[in-house]
Amino acid sequence: MNWKMKSYIWKSLLLGFVVLVHSSCEDLVENLNNNPNDPTDATAAFVFKGAEIAHMAAHEGMTSRLSLVWASYGKGVALQYGTWGVYQITANNFDDEWNLYFTGANKNLLIAIQKADELGNRKMAGVAKILRAHAMASATELWGDIPFSETSDPEAYPNPRFESQDELYPKLQALLDEGIADLATGVGTLSTEDLFLSGDAAKWQEVAYTLKARLYTDVKAYTEAYEAAQHGISTYTNSLYAPHGTSVNANQNATFTLLTSVRTGSITGEDAYNALILNPQHAAYRGNSKTDETARFRFYYLENGINAPGVIEPNTLTTNDKRGFFAEDASFPLVTYQENSLTLAEMAIRSGKGLEVALGHLNSYRAFLNQGGYLHNTYKEDGTYRYLPYDLADFAVGGIENTDGLSQEAALLREILEERYVTFYGQHIGWNDERRNRNEVYGIKLTPTNGSRLPARFIYSQNELNSNSNSPAEAPSLFDPIAIYP
Repeated sequence: MNWKMKSYIWKSLLLGFVVLVHSSCEDLVENLNNNPNDPTDATAAFVFKGAEIAHMAAHEGMTSRLSLVWASYGKGVALQYGTWGVYQITANNFDDEWNLYFTGANKNLLIAIQKADELGNRKMAGVAKILRAHAMASATELWGDIPFSETSDPEAYPNPRFESQDELYPKLQALLDEGIADLATGVGTLSTEDLFLSGDAAKWQEVAYTLKARLYTDVKAYTEAYEAAQHGISTYTNSLYAPHGTSVNANQNATFTLLTSVRTGSITGEDAYNALILNPQHAAYRGNSKTDETARFRFYYLENGINAPGVIEPNTLTTNDKRGFFAEDASFPLVTYQENSLTLAEMAIRSGKGLEVALGHLNSYRAFLNQGGYLHNTYKEDGTYRYLPYDLADFAVGGIENTDGLSQEAALLREILEERYVTFYGQHIGWNDERRNRNEVYGIKLTPTNGSRLPARFIYSQNELNSNSNSPAEAPSLFDPIAIYP
């Protein structure tokens, strides 16, 4: 990571880290030489906003970029991403990312929860708990076993214990339940300091249920996942997106910054599996008489790249005429209506609700796409997108979605998993899905870019391995599966 990207991240996280200057010696020097221009504490609202900024930075950093490359949404071709794209990566490459999750997000959210509790502001505490569950869920999906419970008391536990996913997942579910319950009380206030949803309790509760469904899906508790998703994000406008603007090195979309100024040309869409199946000109195109992916392909990718002319690359266009998925001010998806809708579709099959129910959920999502879905308005051009409802006959042997003789259920499941993959472009949950279904018959099947194995996890931070005596004695490698994605 060079100085430009570090500058971008650390300027963004300044609000979050300002509250971490307390020391264990504070009581010894209380009120000594107080300087009002050198603060050692911050208000709950200030801490909360800083924690949200850190939360955004964590999910949009290497989490998104490595998922972009390793899930074949893009292809690493130059600089660091050329090396990482062929799986040549070491533990110290993950130091910044680990710090973003465990210091930037987790530590600041714990302080925000504490301060909100002291004020009796259950609304703020509830949202902070949901965000903490989201951050730590993402961390365990990426790294496997991680410290969690003992991170809340660093003085008592300077070397926090790594917890297994069997231990951790019930605790994350309980934390989400606490957040939902706090919001249900209606006690406290939260508004402009909430950069995501302006303190809307109903929207936050839906986000929490979609996260619960995600975690149940991880552990293959499919019935519970379906039930949680029924209470999840109900409309596109209720989705959790990270907002962005056009201030250089301050609030730009992080991937835009990477691809246009920090690591220009390092990631393309050339030969990426996602680009191939969305490209109407390619033999692997997933479209059919009821599906036209032209607009989505153009929204995601530039056929004639800005940084690499003549090469397909992720779409960073930011003009009045066209604004791509990674435009300068494009909001970044964190927990969305799209995810919830497709979780309902997949879980309906997995939990035995029946093909009609599953197809109903899929068609509801396709109706959303047929109205333009999550495309930017500049890509909603007539005749470039079409998502007509499927019939069960389309998945019967010989149907337009079953030309290779699968069972009807298998053909429908395959389509849902492929739609999830395409929809989760640029997000680590797309890589989650690929790993979750890697050893099953259906799901996205990728070819390694180097050797015979696909990456299975992030590597533990070298700083954590060096400083925490409870770190694994033998750190797992990039190719060692985590428990939930064996």
